[in-house]
Amino acid sequence: MHISEDFKEQSIYRIKESHKRIIACLDLLDESQIWLKPNLALNSMGNLVLHLCGNIRQYIISTLGGAPDHRNRDAEFAATGGKTKEELKSIFNQVIEQSIDCIIAASEQDLSDIKKVQVYELTGVGIIIHVTEHLSYHTGQIAFLTKLLLEKDLGFYAGLDLNQKHQ
Repeated sequence: MHISEDFKEQSIYRIKESHKRIIACLDLLDESQIWLKPNLALNSMGNLVLHLCGNIRQYIISTLGGAPDHRNRDAEFAATGGKTKEELKSIFNQVIEQSIDCIIAASEQDLSDIKKVQVYELTGVGIIIHVTEHLSYHTGQIAFLTKLLLEKDLGFYAGLDLNQKHQ
């Protein structure tokens, strides 16, 4: 397998993993919990989902995929509601699906060309790495807030023996 194809497959795997975990958290919560801001220094899970959608659209769908960039980053954090849980999930699902399509379609040239996004200049590979780690970072925040609110383990690793050693 060519290294760029393996890179795309591994990135898509991690994106899907975070996507699945965020959806699982949203499914456990009610509308008020999704928009709850525990304090002024924290964002609600609704804000984080909107923020992830904006970031993924801007970096992958627009910058890597060539779609117009209409992001309003400040609005992602200013929202205090206005979207139901089902609407958030639908928007998030669509953005993830579109981003995966863009990654699959990315050519060797797309992966190596330097593109400007926000204040950064990144290659296509750099864009995909940014989105993957940024998504993972906020997935952890959403999982933490869900555990805090529900006082329960989310079972992300249920049935897996993570104590196995490298062989």
